[in-house]
Amino acid sequence: MTTFSIIGTGNMGKSIGGVLADGGSSVTYVTHDEVGTTPLTGDVVVLAVPYPAVDSLLDAYGDQLAGKVVVDITNPLNFETFDSLVVPAGSSAAAQIQAKLPSSTVLKAFNTNFAATLAAKTLGGVPTTVLVAGDGDAAKASLVDALVAGGVQAIDAGSLARAHELEAIGFLQLTLAVGEKLPWTGGFAVAR
Repeated sequence: MTTFSIIGTGNMGKSIGGVLADGGSSVTYVTHDEVGTTPLTGDVVVLAVPYPAVDSLLDAYGDQLAGKVVVDITNPLNFETFDSLVVPAGSSAAAQIQAKLPSSTVLKAFNTNFAATLAAKTLGGVPTTVLVAGDGDAAKASLVDALVAGGVQAIDAGSLARAHELEAIGFLQLTLAVGEKLPWTGGFAVAR
């Protein structure tokens, strides 16, 4: 059984943890106040925080993240204007994190999902689908298996280079929701 440490107890952290726990995975949470003082006991660490908080988490836990799978859920958008991504063109938040954590396996996942659709496990009449990108095939398979066991669909979306496209999809979905053209209970679905 895979064990998960989720940094962040907001809507996304709790929804991700709920799906994983429903599938039988062991899940522990690290709250904002516990960052840096609570050890990361999971084999997989989910960064369920906004992109601007990532660097401080990496500073607080850098050594503890070595050898672990780190799941980046962020969308690196400009939170002041909601009109652009803040990573270099052609790159991604996940690639930036992987560069800072060379001894970890970084996966991109959950950034194209809203918390409500993870919690409900359905979107528009089809099962919620989590897209997972990364360079570690075993790490991706483990996360996909844990998610499927928890009652959602999950798809291996390719290498970590695909995080760039996932972040573009996440950015579009967020801007549509902020502009009230898409409900926070909606989003993009994968019909099979």
